[in-house]
Amino acid sequence: MNKTLSVCFVCHGNICRSPLAQGVMESLVKQEGLEKTILISSAGVSGWHVGEPPDARMQDTAREHGISLNSHGRHFQGHDFKQMDLVLAMDHSNLVTLKSLRPEVETRDKLFLFRSFDPDNKEDLEVPDPYYGGGKGFELVYQMVERTCPKILEHLKVKLTP
Repeated sequence: MNKTLSVCFVCHGNICRSPLAQGVMESLVKQEGLEKTILISSAGVSGWHVGEPPDARMQDTAREHGISLNSHGRHFQGHDFKQMDLVLAMDHSNLVTLKSLRPEVETRDKLFLFRSFDPDNKEDLEVPDPYYGGGKGFELVYQMVERTCPKILEHLKVKLTP
């Protein structure tokens, strides 16, 4: 298998939701031995936290579940779509911002809401931003990410199949 796929998780500042999704997906991909085949990143639609590590509360939540968060804040740019096979926005606001960066024809088959892959979304496609809330919000986001990432991995594995 020589084909590689790149996926990017995108939230507002790239310090809570998207780094968690990146960490969970990296763990799953490593378990499958696909680290060289599925390339994972995260970014924010704003540049407020460029270079910063993930929020300490999100790191604590991830660590409690055996997940390491090793990313640093990055600002998603329109040209990033050229390198990505799949871009997953954490909420509708992020999706609108991402759609404004490129013509729809360039994003149609690669830009989706993260929870569109969540088997338990009950038509709620938002991953709530836990930044201004308490610890329960971080755990809620972890639960959403933990059940959704395996479905995203299944989707990517299908794309890898010749």
